[in-house]
Amino acid sequence: MAEDRIGRASVFLASGTIVSRMLGFLKAIVLAGTIGVVGSASADAFAVANGLPNTVYVIVAGGVLSAVLVPQIVRASTHADGGSGYINKLLTLALVVIGAATVVATALAPVLAWIYAGSNPEILPLAIAFAWWCLPQIFFYGLYTLLGEVLNARRSFGPFTWVPVLNNIVALIGLVAFGLLFGFDPEGDRSVGEWTPGMVALLAGSATLGIVAQAVVLFWFWRRIGLRYRPDFHWRGVGLSAAGRMAGWTFGMLLLTTLAGIVQTQVVLIASNQAASLAAIDAAWLVFMLPHSVITVSIATAYFTRMSEHAAGGALDRVRDDLSSAVRGVSLILVLASAVLVVVAYPFAAVFQPGLAGASALGNVIIAFAIGLVGFSILFIVQRTFYALGDTRTPFFFTLFQVVVFSIGALTCIFLPVEWIAVGVALSTTIATTAQLLLAIGLLRRRLDRIDGRRIIGSLARDLAAAVVPVVAGLGLLAALGGYTEGGFAIADRIGAIVSMAAIGTAMAVLYFGLLWMLRSKELRAFAEPLLRRVGRD
Repeated sequence: MAEDRIGRASVFLASGTIVSRMLGFLKAIVLAGTIGVVGSASADAFAVANGLPNTVYVIVAGGVLSAVLVPQIVRASTHADGGSGYINKLLTLALVVIGAATVVATALAPVLAWIYAGSNPEILPLAIAFAWWCLPQIFFYGLYTLLGEVLNARRSFGPFTWVPVLNNIVALIGLVAFGLLFGFDPEGDRSVGEWTPGMVALLAGSATLGIVAQAVVLFWFWRRIGLRYRPDFHWRGVGLSAAGRMAGWTFGMLLLTTLAGIVQTQVVLIASNQAASLAAIDAAWLVFMLPHSVITVSIATAYFTRMSEHAAGGALDRVRDDLSSAVRGVSLILVLASAVLVVVAYPFAAVFQPGLAGASALGNVIIAFAIGLVGFSILFIVQRTFYALGDTRTPFFFTLFQVVVFSIGALTCIFLPVEWIAVGVALSTTIATTAQLLLAIGLLRRRLDRIDGRRIIGSLARDLAAAVVPVVAGLGLLAALGGYTEGGFAIADRIGAIVSMAAIGTAMAVLYFGLLWMLRSKELRAFAEPLLRRVGRD
């Protein structure tokens, strides 16, 4: 019965994420048609500015809230008022901190833009202009996360994953309006000096308005489940010091990842206006994150609340079972997703920028990220298992290790030919994340005594073996569709690219799941047999 609830919650979360991500891809495609991707100074400047709010928010509170909020609210639910008083105090404190951070960050827009884009003085003035409009997003990112995590802790999972749909719709309207008023520039030929204040305000302002909309609408969902927010500035005596101690380690971890982000941005901007650079990294990361967000985040979010409940009750055997089940379920799908992304990377890139030059430049970055997808997603689950156990100290140390490995790799990429810098940085991310995962698993095994490793490894080995034939078949089909030749059907235009991806992805999925069924994959049969029985009854 508990597994059924997890399954239903995961499916509902995934459905919202799919719709949101599809609209996010549409937004990214329209953005690419509006200001370009590869070799576009405008796109790189906007990528710097639009990434700043999320970066600053994550430093101040983002991961801290994710790591601390749900376990603390689950524990507070035993209070006489069901945790309402604690929630109001914590929310008030967090909003005060995030609000102050927003004001300070916006005032420091030129400094923040320079920290990230200082290696390329050409785009810096435009990045600063965009940043003035983008940095107020910090407060609304915080509001969205706070309201959404409280809903998740109360087992109202849907709103947190569905309201980004509204964000994407608002941003899409802004992009289309920009293109109609000021012209579309898919090749990114518009120079930095051609941007007017009105153009900057419309592009960056509509992006911010979308974040505002997705945050504010969550108040309505709060009211639907009987929650009312009342500001409460009496923060003493409710156990917030425990949350603060947990948050301290997470804060340190986020500072480390921010430093790695600065290294990444400064290095890839060396290639701006010449080859794949920051806008290309962002586009490739968007592609990479699609299966992770739809599958891993949906499953892990549903498991996280239950893990926190089991950990609070001292039931480590159940935490271990949750970890094993989540990893095996995620790997079943993510092995296929990783294989498909590697094969269709060029057509996927052609959706953003058609033609062999753009498709290969962006596609190689996608491939470098995609080969690390399975490890990245398993790491996500392992990290949240530590959070459920109330341990944010250990993730700090294995993140420190990852940041050191990544920074060394990324800085080495400075010596690569300019067209390979972004690919090298993406590959450095994959290598560092894989090393981090191995260390994190070793540390978690010590904490839980064992982690059901034999069953997890056996399941993953089966999944990888089943992916070999689909990869070979997919590469052959891509070559037949002209995926590696100028003017080929798979990369010449967006329609051909989408049709090719659909055909290749479908063929690979049929082969993969067919082979897994023949290999008697218990994880696949656990998913498929209830569905087949239901279809049979119908």
